[in-house]
Amino acid sequence: MAFFADLAAADTIVKVPQMAESITEGTLKQFSKQVGDYVERDEEIATIETDKIDVSVNAPESGTIKELLVNEEDTVTVGQDLVKLELGGAPGPKEETATEKPKEPADVEKRPPAESNKPQPSEPPKAPSPPPEQPPTPKPQPPAPKSETPSDVKPSFEGREERRVKMNRMRLRIAERLKQSQNTAASLTTFNEVDMSSLMEFRKLYKDDVLKKTGVKLGFMSAFSRACVLAMKDVPAVNASIEGPNGGDTIVYRDYVDISVAVATEKGLVTPVVRNAEAMDLVGIEKAIADLGKKARDNKLTIEDMAGGTFTISNGGVFGSLMGTPIINLPQTAVLGLHAIKDRPAVVNGKVEIRPMMYLALTYDHRLLDGREAVTFLVKVKEYIEDPRRMLLG
Repeated sequence: MAFFADLAAADTIVKVPQMAESITEGTLKQFSKQVGDYVERDEEIATIETDKIDVSVNAPESGTIKELLVNEEDTVTVGQDLVKLELGGAPGPKEETATEKPKEPADVEKRPPAESNKPQPSEPPKAPSPPPEQPPTPKPQPPAPKSETPSDVKPSFEGREERRVKMNRMRLRIAERLKQSQNTAASLTTFNEVDMSSLMEFRKLYKDDVLKKTGVKLGFMSAFSRACVLAMKDVPAVNASIEGPNGGDTIVYRDYVDISVAVATEKGLVTPVVRNAEAMDLVGIEKAIADLGKKARDNKLTIEDMAGGTFTISNGGVFGSLMGTPIINLPQTAVLGLHAIKDRPAVVNGKVEIRPMMYLALTYDHRLLDGREAVTFLVKVKEYIEDPRRMLLG
């Protein structure tokens, strides 16, 4: 019995968990619990920010936090000691205090009735009016200035002050990767425009039925993803990559398509991956994109969600972008940029009509893709979008 008692009172050290093969360190962003707090098994006690995702550190056993072994914003490595946890115990005292509190109000309620029997003496207590004056004590409104800190990030243009904010790990990694892409790939962008009339009509006809039967909201991303998959059958190099020393000496062709979908988050752009898009229909792709988008916004993406990817689609149109040149997500070979749908005059059967048009931009690595192949691919995508029924036959 004593042996188990000792175990119950024993301490254990919570360490930085394994995060992924490519991640060895991160920044401890915050402790969810503090010294003296009781935690249940698997309850989150800290969050570590990496260059890809935020990693939760959970308690291995139930117990009370005895000591925090690092500070917030410290760089921590896999296996490093984070928290000293005293095993055993229970949050019993907290429950007792909770029960004691209701007892106190009960006593207070008993006192008022006694005072109510003496309505006249209740008037003299008006002297305690100073207590109401105590509200000014909330002068510790220094917390208010803390709430102003967010405004510090936005320029007020009322003076010549400067603010310096340290980049988070994700932003640093994004900067590093973008510069690497710029320095490595022979990037070139080709443009085209697509008439969205048929796809918009197609979506209008079937979106309600699809939503009713599958619970999926049919959008445009699934159509462009499917169009790209089909176009890759004619231009497989778009889905390939270069490997090897000295900038690469081997081309890797793939019989599968993993589409990276760019999603904007508060911390930066992330590119979760839709696996085996070649085996999915429009509804399957749309559901996968919606699920990944929700996980990204909820900050619940895993390393597995973002690993790999053979081709990227970036939709700047949701932010109103008219046209842009996306940058390649190495080691991929190409990225398709979608833009805003705008009503523009277009020639249809010899007549000028107003049509909903979108500019498409394909940035590709000229080391692997020739201009003819890139243009052919983009034209194929355009043809599928302008006649979406063809995608159902592909």
